[in-house]
Amino acid sequence: AGEYKGRSITAPEDTSVRPTTGKVKEAIFAMLMNDIYDAVTVDLFAGTGNLGLEALSRGARKCYFGDNSRDSLRLIKENIAHCRAEDKSVVIA
Repeated sequence: AGEYKGRSITAPEDTSVRPTTGKVKEAIFAMLMNDIYDAVTVDLFAGTGNLGLEALSRGARKCYFGDNSRDSLRLIKENIAHCRAEDKSVVIA
């Protein structure tokens, strides 16, 4: 849903990172829907950046992404670029 609808998020081939399923993501954002617009959000242990990008897609003003894995940080940056969300995103190592 939202601005980035239809864009696929790159996930790692191994199982060290498991992106949040669409069903769980929809449930989370159904609960938060009235609070997302223009919010500043944080996606800690972001993995792929899936949840933070969803928040941005649904109108969040900015998202801070963090993870302790270099591979995940690289992947998050790739996914942010793929969604063209660089101006709304901050990646923290």
